Amino acid sequence: MCDTLCLVGSDRTLFAKNSDRPVGEPQVVEGHGPRRPGGDLRTQYLTVPDAGAARVVGSRPGWLWGFEHGVNEHRVAIGNEKIWTVDDPHAVPPALIGMDLVRLGLERARGADEALDVVTTLLERHGQGGSGEESGTEPYWSSFLIADPRSAWVLETSGTTWVAAPVDGGAAISNRVSIGTGWTRSSPGVEPGADFQRWRDPVAPVEIADLRLGTTRPCAARGAGDVSASDLVSVLRDHGAAPWGAVGSDPETAVAPPAEVADDWTGVTVCMHIAGYQATNAAMVADLPADPEEPARAWATLGSPCTGVFVPMFPPHEPPPVLADAATWHRFAAVRARIEAPTRPDDRQAALRAVRGVLGPLEVELWAEADDMAAVGDQKRVEAFGEDAGRRLLDALDRVDRLPA
Repeated sequence: MCDTLCLVGSDRTLFAKNSDRPVGEPQVVEGHGPRRPGGDLRTQYLTVPDAGAARVVGSRPGWLWGFEHGVNEHRVAIGNEKIWTVDDPHAVPPALIGMDLVRLGLERARGADEALDVVTTLLERHGQGGSGEESGTEPYWSSFLIADPRSAWVLETSGTTWVAAPVDGGAAISNRVSIGTGWTRSSPGVEPGADFQRWRDPVAPVEIADLRLGTTRPCAARGAGDVSASDLVSVLRDHGAAPWGAVGSDPETAVAPPAEVADDWTGVTVCMHIAGYQATNAAMVADLPADPEEPARAWATLGSPCTGVFVPMFPPHEPPPVLADAATWHRFAAVRARIEAPTRPDDRQAALRAVRGVLGPLEVELWAEADDMAAVGDQKRVEAFGEDAGRRLLDALDRVDRLPA
């Protein structure tokens, strides 16, 4: 499960993603420096020729080589989604998986068009296959949202078959085939004008994705000039009820996650809380300005957005080290468990509002300080900010731990 959206404006693109993964799986945010081409590169299951790498910042489940989402030094952002099609992913051997392709696209591309070329060429050359979950039993195909400051693509795949549609203004994707006949590029063998819905698995329920797309698509349709990074944080924190969660919002407006999933899939929300199965384990928002003199910005959280702090980053500068430590993820997972534990809705609400009362003010402070730094672009100041943000984040988590149960 995942949700990804972007808004392409006249002077910038906004990008956001929730990474929904198995409940107990830690995820970290890391920076990786440039790499010269040559030799071999080991991905999750496959060794491929190494074409070198740009500087990247990406969010990675601890056991995986690839990224769920990330940004590179050329202001390309990519995120992927699990989708179900008529082709059986269990029938092919391990090859490249969606997270490999996200990272390889970011390492090798200078723009969204080039990233699309990189991902689809690798897909056709090496194939797609292998489990995307550590259990080893969950192979799947991926869709992708690929964006840069002036353009974006939606790419959907089924094995080595693919189609890609350009984004006009904004787009949101989730765990279902969404492209119909509006694609403009495809793999060989996809006949002109073909409806890619023919590849959708008719047995796989679409309601599980459509409920969340009912939140993300209206946001993507608003236009980049009418949406802020804080607005996207609010979307990523959505629990299916009243809007809440923008940076600086009153903690008393926080809406707790549903306690259960109904037969009609109500309870499956953008901020995912499915006990024993899936949860949002990391999230990122990115602001990709077209003006090279304006710094790119990103904000990342570990664990569920509702119980997290979106910590400012300045990609491709290294993210705050606290985000690369799996121990930090486990601290946030414990906070999520704290607000999920009560069975009564009022008690869940009270627990979440108490947590936001501690974490919300820190988030506001960090965003304001990062805004002041944005025009400077000083590497030493960025590093000092990251270290200080990490100390303050851990201190806030200590204070959450001391809240009354």
